[in-house]
Amino acid sequence: MSDLKQTVTERNVVGVDETGENVQQRSRQVHTETAASKRSVASNIVWFLFGLIAILLATRFILKLTGANPENGFASFVYGVSGFFSAPFDSLFGTPSATIGQTQSVFQPSVLVAIAVYALIAWGLVKLINIASRSN
Repeated sequence: MSDLKQTVTERNVVGVDETGENVQQRSRQVHTETAASKRSVASNIVWFLFGLIAILLATRFILKLTGANPENGFASFVYGVSGFFSAPFDSLFGTPSATIGQTQSVFQPSVLVAIAVYALIAWGLVKLINIASRSN
């Protein structure tokens, strides 16, 4: 049997209809929460967290590729936060770079691999949540 939680809300409404007679109405709402809705919330949280990580890593990739100034506050923030998530992959490949004028453009394929690996981890966690909640 699945874990089922119900919330019942009842309301009495008193009023006057178009003929001028007193009318009393009763309404009832039933909200049912199942294991499936809990599973959906957990899955959405996992995908949301992956989305945040992917956006940070993609922003890092674009800033490095376009040679953004690392002294800039925004770039510094993105590099600092995303560095934690890209660190396990940083030594995977070399980092080809090109200098154009005073701007150094860096191509980091390891960041693209990191996004793909985190996507696979998120997908696996969501599948695990689905399997675990079905067995309850």
